[in-house]
Amino acid sequence: MVEGTSRDPNLDTERLRRLAWVFGEVLPESTSDDLDAGERAPSRDSGEDWLRRQVPPHHG
Repeated sequence: MVEGTSRDPNLDTERLRRLAWVFGEVLPESTSDDLDAGERAPSRDSGEDWLRRQVPPHHG
């Protein structure tokens, strides 16, 4: 931004609203790192089992 110019806060608000409409929520409000290990739900699709299910049949 050029020094000495001012921006209209309404334009900034409108721009942010449009970005949110187009792209949605980019980052979740909380991540798994925010939770204690005991609060995390165990994932069915974790580790080697998930990886084995992803192998195409012709690589079987």
